[in-house]
Amino acid sequence: MLSVSVRDSENAWFKIEEVGPQKVAVCLYGEWDIAKGLPVWRDVEQALSSFQNIKHVCFEVDNLSMWDSSLPTFIIKCENYCEASKIHFDDTHLPSGLRNLLELSRAIPEAEIEQDEKHKHFLYRLGETCLNFFHHSVEILTFLGLSFVSVGRFFAGRAQFRKKDFFLILQQCGADALPIVTLISFLVGFTLAFVGAVQLQAFGADVYVANLVGLGMVREMGAMMAAIIMCGRSGAAFASQIGSMKVSEEIDALETLGISPIDFLVLPRMIALFFMMPLPCLYADFVGIFGGITVGIGMLDLTYTQYIKQTQAAIDLADFSTGVIKSTVFGALVVVTGCLRGMQCGRSSAAVGVAATSAVVSGITAIVVADSLFTLIFNALGI
Repeated sequence: MLSVSVRDSENAWFKIEEVGPQKVAVCLYGEWDIAKGLPVWRDVEQALSSFQNIKHVCFEVDNLSMWDSSLPTFIIKCENYCEASKIHFDDTHLPSGLRNLLELSRAIPEAEIEQDEKHKHFLYRLGETCLNFFHHSVEILTFLGLSFVSVGRFFAGRAQFRKKDFFLILQQCGADALPIVTLISFLVGFTLAFVGAVQLQAFGADVYVANLVGLGMVREMGAMMAAIIMCGRSGAAFASQIGSMKVSEEIDALETLGISPIDFLVLPRMIALFFMMPLPCLYADFVGIFGGITVGIGMLDLTYTQYIKQTQAAIDLADFSTGVIKSTVFGALVVVTGCLRGMQCGRSSAAVGVAATSAVVSGITAIVVADSLFTLIFNALGI
């Protein structure tokens, strides 16, 4: 019988011997301890290749005194070699503990390593982008459809949500947000007035600072700044709350109980922010105008009455209506992006933070795009 012995290490070695027709046994000897040195797998592969027409490989471990995690690694390499060479691999003679480790390694698939982006072909990246866009579009349309159905159930009196949750969200989106809305709106109005005053003083048109601040706050900045604040405050909160419930499987529990998560979680937030958003917008308008008054009186020596009358002459009800309409749409965008990202959240704790960040980024982007479209539409309509 042909046999090949390899002894690269003083403590661990092996011998491959022919034990039958087209059958070899790998006999292990010594202490297989990675700290004391192990045989090189290349030598094992060369030894196996020296046998002709092998159809069966088994192991003999009677002379093995001890082993650590290096032995399962060695056996897995041998198994992979046999699989590639279409050789039957027999592990029945291995210790039970070692076989359990091998079964565990087989049960957990090896993680697939994604191909580096720079090595992907342009058409591959284009197709991947199109598929992702289609997938996300379907998710968004599905969410919007379910939300509209939930709103229909609300008006029909069949929506399943708790009224106390609705009033709590109403307070969080309204009164609790006033301090930050006050600070930001005042500073925006103050900044608009200051920048305008520097330019208008050169023409002796100081009084038109009131026009600049009034129109800027009422038509654009009031609605936009209130919406951005709500996006960073409420939109992120919605995404993290719903995402946390998804991670803890509370949403799965609601579905098991026959309660629609859209009704129970999304609908109260949607209604609360949709109807509450115009109020912070109007509040931001007046606070921003007050910030402009501070600059007008303190820097331009305008009187309070003069500034107020100039503001009243510059803005009218149509300007206020423009801002209110924008704020209502902005509120809908904030709640949709926040709740959508929450429902799309993964199952890990890290995914909650990703969902909150994505909600803020998506919400602000949607607000800016919508404001640009409103500006074009209102300009075309002469409003």
